[in-house]
Amino acid sequence: MAAIAVAATASFGADVLERLADRHEVTAVLTRPDAPRGRGQKLAAPPAKEVALRRGIPVLQPDRLGTDIAIDADIVVVAAYGLLIPESLLERGLWLNVHPSLLPRWRGAAPVERTIMAGDAETGVTIHRTVKELDAGPIAAQRRFPVGPDDDAGAVFARAAEFAVELLDDVLPEPTFVPQSDDGVTYADKITAADRELDWSRPAPELHDRVRALSPHIGARGVVEGRRVLVWRTRVADGELELLEVQPEGKRRMTYEEFLRGLR
Repeated sequence: MAAIAVAATASFGADVLERLADRHEVTAVLTRPDAPRGRGQKLAAPPAKEVALRRGIPVLQPDRLGTDIAIDADIVVVAAYGLLIPESLLERGLWLNVHPSLLPRWRGAAPVERTIMAGDAETGVTIHRTVKELDAGPIAAQRRFPVGPDDDAGAVFARAAEFAVELLDDVLPEPTFVPQSDDGVTYADKITAADRELDWSRPAPELHDRVRALSPHIGARGVVEGRRVLVWRTRVADGELELLEVQPEGKRRMTYEEFLRGLR
Protein backbone atom coordinates (compact mmCIF):
# COMPACT_ATOMS: atom_id res chain seq x y z
CA MET A 1 0.00 0.00 0.00
CA ALA A 2 1.32 3.40 -1.02
CA ALA A 3 0.87 6.45 1.24
CA ILE A 4 -0.73 9.20 -0.83
CA ALA A 5 -2.69 12.43 -0.49
CA VAL A 6 -5.78 13.11 -2.60
CA ALA A 7 -6.96 16.44 -4.03
CA ALA A 8 -10.67 16.12 -4.84
CA THR A 9 -13.89 18.09 -4.54
CA ALA A 10 -16.74 16.99 -6.81
CA SER A 11 -18.61 13.67 -6.81
CA PHE A 12 -16.24 12.00 -9.29
CA GLY A 13 -13.28 12.90 -7.07
CA ALA A 14 -15.15 11.66 -4.01
CA ASP A 15 -15.75 8.31 -5.73
CA VAL A 16 -12.05 8.00 -6.64
CA LEU A 17 -11.12 8.91 -3.06
CA GLU A 18 -13.47 6.30 -1.59
CA ARG A 19 -12.04 3.57 -3.79
CA LEU A 20 -8.43 4.63 -3.16
CA ALA A 21 -8.95 4.67 0.61
CA ASP A 22 -9.97 1.01 0.43
CA ARG A 23 -6.61 0.10 -1.09
CA HIS A 24 -4.04 2.70 -0.01
CA GLU A 25 -3.11 4.84 2.98
CA VAL A 26 -4.53 8.32 2.32
CA THR A 27 -2.72 10.75 4.61
CA ALA A 28 -4.76 13.87 3.76
CA VAL A 29 -7.49 15.19 1.49
CA LEU A 30 -7.22 18.58 -0.18
CA THR A 31 -10.65 19.91 -1.12
CA ARG A 32 -12.34 23.22 -1.79
CA PRO A 33 -13.99 25.24 1.01
CA ASP A 34 -17.58 24.52 2.02
CA ALA A 35 -20.04 26.37 -0.23
CA PRO A 36 -23.79 27.14 -0.44
CA ARG A 37 -25.70 24.26 -2.02
CA GLY A 38 -29.26 23.24 -2.83
CA ARG A 39 -32.50 25.20 -2.92
CA GLY A 40 -31.92 26.72 0.52
CA GLN A 41 -28.31 27.65 -0.32
CA LYS A 42 -27.12 26.33 3.04
CA LEU A 43 -23.38 25.98 3.57
CA ALA A 44 -22.42 22.37 2.79
CA ALA A 45 -19.27 20.29 2.61
CA PRO A 46 -18.08 19.17 -0.83
CA PRO A 47 -18.60 15.45 -1.57
CA ALA A 48 -14.91 14.60 -1.14
CA LYS A 49 -14.86 16.15 2.34
CA GLU A 50 -17.87 14.06 3.35
CA VAL A 51 -15.98 10.89 2.34
CA ALA A 52 -12.82 12.02 4.14
CA LEU A 53 -14.63 12.82 7.40
CA ARG A 54 -16.50 9.52 7.34
CA ARG A 55 -13.23 7.65 6.90
CA GLY A 56 -11.26 9.69 9.43
CA ILE A 57 -8.88 11.26 6.90
CA PRO A 58 -7.50 14.74 7.74
CA VAL A 59 -8.98 17.49 5.52
CA LEU A 60 -7.35 20.68 4.20
CA GLN A 61 -9.61 23.34 2.63
CA PRO A 62 -7.53 26.33 1.48
CA ASP A 63 -9.11 29.02 -0.72
CA ARG A 64 -6.05 28.74 -2.90
CA LEU A 65 -2.90 26.65 -2.89
CA GLY A 66 0.48 28.09 -1.94
CA THR A 67 3.84 26.94 -0.69
CA ASP A 68 2.58 27.11 2.89
CA ILE A 69 0.48 23.96 2.31
CA ALA A 70 2.06 20.99 4.11
CA ILE A 71 1.26 17.63 2.53
CA ASP A 72 2.61 14.51 4.20
CA ALA A 73 2.90 12.42 1.03
CA ASP A 74 5.26 12.14 -1.91
CA ILE A 75 2.38 11.58 -4.35
CA VAL A 76 -0.87 13.54 -4.63
CA VAL A 77 -3.69 12.06 -6.72
CA VAL A 78 -5.87 14.79 -8.23
CA ALA A 79 -9.47 14.03 -9.27
CA ALA A 80 -12.08 16.74 -9.96
CA TYR A 81 -10.39 19.14 -7.53
CA GLY A 82 -11.12 22.47 -9.19
CA LEU A 83 -8.33 24.71 -7.90
CA LEU A 84 -5.21 25.80 -9.74
CA ILE A 85 -2.11 23.97 -8.50
CA PRO A 86 0.87 26.35 -8.68
CA GLU A 87 4.14 25.27 -10.24
CA SER A 88 5.89 25.71 -6.90
CA LEU A 89 3.85 22.81 -5.50
CA LEU A 90 4.07 20.72 -8.65
CA GLU A 91 7.86 20.86 -8.34
CA ARG A 92 7.80 19.65 -4.72
CA GLY A 93 6.34 16.23 -5.42
CA LEU A 94 4.52 14.05 -7.92
CA TRP A 95 0.95 15.12 -8.71
CA LEU A 96 -1.02 12.58 -10.73
CA ASN A 97 -4.26 13.71 -12.34
CA VAL A 98 -7.19 11.36 -12.97
CA HIS A 99 -8.96 12.59 -16.11
CA PRO A 100 -12.10 10.81 -17.37
CA SER A 101 -11.34 10.86 -21.10
CA LEU A 102 -8.90 9.44 -23.59
CA LEU A 103 -6.43 12.32 -23.58
CA PRO A 104 -5.59 14.30 -25.61
CA ARG A 105 -9.29 14.17 -26.58
CA TRP A 106 -11.49 16.24 -24.27
CA ARG A 107 -9.05 18.16 -22.14
CA GLY A 108 -10.82 20.53 -19.79
CA ALA A 109 -13.67 20.94 -17.33
CA ALA A 110 -16.45 18.72 -18.71
CA PRO A 111 -14.92 15.72 -20.50
CA VAL A 112 -17.68 13.21 -19.72
CA GLU A 113 -20.50 15.57 -20.66
CA ARG A 114 -18.81 16.61 -23.92
CA THR A 115 -18.01 12.99 -24.76
CA ILE A 116 -21.68 12.03 -24.54
CA MET A 117 -22.98 15.18 -26.27
CA ALA A 118 -20.65 14.43 -29.18
CA GLY A 119 -22.08 10.92 -29.45
CA ASP A 120 -18.69 9.26 -28.89
CA ALA A 121 -19.06 5.48 -28.77
CA GLU A 122 -15.88 5.13 -26.72
CA THR A 123 -14.12 7.00 -23.94
CA GLY A 124 -11.78 6.11 -21.11
CA VAL A 125 -9.73 7.35 -18.20
CA THR A 126 -6.19 8.71 -18.22
CA ILE A 127 -3.64 9.00 -15.41
CA HIS A 128 -1.17 11.74 -16.26
CA ARG A 129 1.34 13.98 -14.55
CA THR A 130 -0.15 17.34 -13.58
CA VAL A 131 1.60 20.21 -15.36
CA LYS A 132 0.92 23.92 -15.80
CA GLU A 133 -0.84 23.46 -19.15
CA LEU A 134 -4.41 22.15 -18.86
CA ASP A 135 -4.53 18.32 -18.90
CA ALA A 136 -1.43 18.21 -21.09
CA GLY A 137 0.96 16.26 -18.88
CA PRO A 138 2.69 13.04 -19.91
CA ILE A 139 0.60 9.89 -19.55
CA ALA A 140 1.33 7.16 -17.02
CA ALA A 141 -1.63 4.91 -17.87
CA GLN A 142 -4.83 4.89 -19.88
CA ARG A 143 -7.78 2.57 -20.31
CA ARG A 144 -10.61 2.78 -22.82
CA PHE A 145 -14.17 1.52 -22.51
CA PRO A 146 -17.36 1.72 -24.60
CA VAL A 147 -20.12 4.25 -24.03
CA GLY A 148 -23.50 2.59 -24.51
CA PRO A 149 -26.25 4.45 -26.41
CA ASP A 150 -28.24 4.89 -23.18
CA ASP A 151 -25.35 5.41 -20.72
CA ASP A 152 -25.67 8.68 -18.83
CA ALA A 153 -22.87 10.73 -17.30
CA GLY A 154 -23.31 9.00 -13.95
CA ALA A 155 -22.60 5.60 -15.49
CA VAL A 156 -19.52 6.88 -17.34
CA PHE A 157 -18.12 8.64 -14.26
CA ALA A 158 -18.55 5.47 -12.18
CA ARG A 159 -16.79 3.30 -14.75
CA ALA A 160 -13.96 5.84 -15.06
CA ALA A 161 -13.48 5.92 -11.27
CA GLU A 162 -13.38 2.12 -11.07
CA PHE A 163 -10.78 1.80 -13.83
CA ALA A 164 -8.77 4.78 -12.55
CA VAL A 165 -8.10 3.09 -9.21
CA GLU A 166 -7.07 -0.13 -10.94
CA LEU A 167 -4.63 1.87 -13.08
CA LEU A 168 -3.29 3.69 -10.02
CA ASP A 169 -2.60 0.36 -8.32
CA ASP A 170 -0.16 -0.34 -11.15
CA VAL A 171 1.20 3.19 -11.50
CA LEU A 172 1.84 4.29 -7.91
CA PRO A 173 4.75 1.95 -7.06
CA GLU A 174 6.93 3.18 -9.94
CA PRO A 175 5.30 5.54 -12.47
CA THR A 176 6.73 6.00 -15.95
CA PHE A 177 5.46 8.53 -18.46
CA VAL A 178 4.89 8.93 -22.20
CA PRO A 179 4.33 12.42 -23.69
CA GLN A 180 0.87 13.19 -24.97
CA SER A 181 0.38 13.36 -28.70
CA ASP A 182 -0.13 16.76 -30.32
CA ASP A 183 -2.68 15.17 -32.65
CA GLY A 184 -6.35 14.84 -31.75
CA VAL A 185 -6.44 17.53 -29.06
CA THR A 186 -9.98 18.71 -28.27
CA TYR A 187 -11.32 20.76 -25.37
CA ALA A 188 -14.28 20.06 -23.13
CA ASP A 189 -15.57 23.50 -22.21
CA LYS A 190 -17.49 24.04 -18.98
CA ILE A 191 -21.24 23.40 -19.24
CA THR A 192 -23.19 26.65 -19.66
CA ALA A 193 -26.86 27.54 -19.28
CA ALA A 194 -27.18 27.42 -23.07
CA ASP A 195 -25.86 23.84 -23.14
CA ARG A 196 -28.75 22.79 -20.89
CA GLU A 197 -31.54 24.08 -23.14
CA LEU A 198 -33.34 21.51 -25.28
CA ASP A 199 -34.31 22.63 -28.79
CA TRP A 200 -37.10 20.24 -29.77
CA SER A 201 -36.47 20.92 -33.47
CA ARG A 202 -33.15 19.07 -33.24
CA PRO A 203 -32.87 15.36 -34.20
CA ALA A 204 -33.97 12.84 -31.57
CA PRO A 205 -30.51 11.21 -31.12
CA GLU A 206 -28.92 14.63 -30.51
CA LEU A 207 -31.54 15.51 -27.87
CA HIS A 208 -31.13 12.11 -26.22
CA ASP A 209 -27.35 12.58 -26.05
CA ARG A 210 -27.79 15.99 -24.44
CA VAL A 211 -30.17 14.66 -21.79
CA ARG A 212 -27.97 11.73 -20.80
CA ALA A 213 -24.84 13.93 -20.82
CA LEU A 214 -26.43 16.12 -18.14
CA SER A 215 -27.93 13.35 -16.02
CA PRO A 216 -28.06 12.70 -13.11
CA HIS A 217 -26.12 15.74 -11.88
CA ILE A 218 -27.04 18.84 -13.89
CA GLY A 219 -30.24 18.34 -15.89
CA ALA A 220 -31.35 19.40 -19.36
CA ARG A 221 -34.18 21.95 -19.54
CA GLY A 222 -37.09 22.47 -21.86
CA VAL A 223 -40.77 23.37 -22.18
CA VAL A 224 -43.07 20.34 -22.20
CA GLU A 225 -46.85 20.70 -22.47
CA GLY A 226 -46.43 24.40 -21.72
CA ARG A 227 -44.44 23.85 -18.52
CA ARG A 228 -40.74 24.32 -17.79
CA VAL A 229 -39.20 21.02 -16.74
CA LEU A 230 -35.87 19.36 -16.20
CA VAL A 231 -35.57 16.29 -18.40
CA TRP A 232 -33.60 13.51 -16.71
CA ARG A 233 -34.20 10.44 -18.86
CA THR A 234 -35.22 9.76 -22.44
CA ARG A 235 -34.92 7.11 -25.12
CA VAL A 236 -35.07 6.99 -28.89
CA ALA A 237 -37.62 4.58 -30.39
CA ASP A 238 -38.38 4.35 -34.10
CA GLY A 239 -36.50 7.58 -34.66
CA GLU A 240 -38.59 9.53 -32.14
CA LEU A 241 -37.58 10.90 -28.75
CA GLU A 242 -39.57 9.54 -25.82
CA LEU A 243 -39.51 11.31 -22.46
CA LEU A 244 -39.18 8.93 -19.52
CA GLU A 245 -38.39 11.05 -16.44
CA VAL A 246 -38.94 14.76 -15.87
CA GLN A 247 -39.04 17.25 -13.01
CA PRO A 248 -41.43 20.23 -13.14
CA GLU A 249 -40.15 23.45 -11.58
CA GLY A 250 -40.39 23.28 -7.79
CA LYS A 251 -41.36 19.60 -7.73
CA ARG A 252 -39.77 16.18 -7.47
CA ARG A 253 -38.58 13.95 -10.27
CA MET A 254 -41.32 11.80 -11.73
CA THR A 255 -42.07 9.54 -14.66
CA TYR A 256 -43.40 11.24 -17.75
CA GLU A 257 -46.69 9.37 -17.28
CA GLU A 258 -47.02 10.84 -13.76
CA PHE A 259 -46.34 14.29 -15.18
CA LEU A 260 -49.05 13.91 -17.81
CA ARG A 261 -51.57 12.67 -15.25
CA GLY A 262 -50.89 15.76 -13.14
CA LEU A 263 -51.89 17.99 -16.07
CA ARG A 264 -55.38 16.50 -16.33
